[in-house]
Amino acid sequence: MNDGLVLIPTYNEHENAELIIRKVFSLPKAFDVLVIDDGSPDGTAQVVRELQNEFPDRLFLEERRGKLGLGTAYIFGFRWALKRSYSYIFEMDADFSHNPDDLQRLYEACTVEGYDMAIGSRYCQGVNVVNWPMDRVLMSWFASAYVRFITGMPIADATAGFKCYSAEVLRTIELDRIRFVGYAFQIEMKWLAYKYGFRIKEVPIIFTDRTRGTSKMSKGIFKEAFFGVVQMKVASWFRRFDRAPVASADAISASTATPAR
Repeated sequence: MNDGLVLIPTYNEHENAELIIRKVFSLPKAFDVLVIDDGSPDGTAQVVRELQNEFPDRLFLEERRGKLGLGTAYIFGFRWALKRSYSYIFEMDADFSHNPDDLQRLYEACTVEGYDMAIGSRYCQGVNVVNWPMDRVLMSWFASAYVRFITGMPIADATAGFKCYSAEVLRTIELDRIRFVGYAFQIEMKWLAYKYGFRIKEVPIIFTDRTRGTSKMSKGIFKEAFFGVVQMKVASWFRRFDRAPVASADAISASTATPAR
């Protein structure tokens, strides 16, 4: 077992699954991969099962029934990783919008530079987005500016979904209390890490919109994020943020609850 696990949630990613997995396994730094598939009707899980014959000790698959949301997929993966004592856990999209080559840079930000969370940031050095229409770029950039304004959190790309967590961060954050399942989930995880006082670094990346498959973005996801930020800020006034880990790896593995929306 390697010390780093890459979580890749999938829904109808048949065209990308094999390519992204092979790319991760071609990197100089060895990472394990867990694919969390939400019942893709296009055969994504079957593609992964076939690849497991080639990578039996590095590629893992968990299949869930139905499309349950990005946030619940990642939390499922966090619990899975902590149960198996991985030291560093990554979030990454399956569609190559996140360049797997950047996994090494996120990993080094935590292991070499000593940060607790590393964020693959589109906006910490200008705007580094390729193939997005201008209205979507502006919406994403202003969403992060809005998050900074409401929360005071000094993160340029608050909605980024390419991240590396140390296991300590995930053990400290109370995963059962995560409220959001869509776009706002990414904001909430950064907010909690920030409030608990963990060291966070933004690593500049170039984000490239998918060229295969269909985007899962919707207006409902943006709406959840817009109103969720205010709810998150207000809720923090009535919550303590103690750094002592809230649960052991064994306790986390025993819990299978799905976070409420």
